[in-house]
Amino acid sequence: MRHTISVLAEDRPGVLARLAGLVSRRGYNVSSLSVGATEQPNFSRFTLVVKAEAGAVRQMVHQLEKLVETVDVRHLASGNLVERQLFLVKVRAPLEQRAAVLQTAGIFRCRVVDMGRDAVVFELTGDQGKGRAFLEAMRPFGVLEAVTSGAVALERVGFGQDEELEDPFPSAAALTA
Repeated sequence: MRHTISVLAEDRPGVLARLAGLVSRRGYNVSSLSVGATEQPNFSRFTLVVKAEAGAVRQMVHQLEKLVETVDVRHLASGNLVERQLFLVKVRAPLEQRAAVLQTAGIFRCRVVDMGRDAVVFELTGDQGKGRAFLEAMRPFGVLEAVTSGAVALERVGFGQDEELEDPFPSAAALTA
């Protein structure tokens, strides 16, 4: 099963190697790893996506918490996170097909970041499903190259996080009572 782990750690040389080494030594395949600056100076946020059983992920989180440089480690539940990836996709688009290619890309709210005589490079932001759907939609035109960044994720903060919140969409029966 796919799991997302968020790690806040000190921004120092060797932290990435220790973190990745800890995960790989246990035989887990990291399918995505992103590292970036945070709102806190001198700290980085690592987002790891791994395929493993829940028990193994709990063990992994526990081990990551033991690293000296880590400040916070969270296993982000699949329904309780906002996750995005950046996709760059180069599509064959000769003049006779260009309008159809651009129209199809518009459905996905892509941006054109480069255009040549016979190809267009699109930038797409979304989850894995949106990226796969875009590639499938572009396949008939000819996908020349594609690359994706690693996933970045944060815990959700929207409605539904606090069980004590009143239902913002009450039923009709509740309104007439």
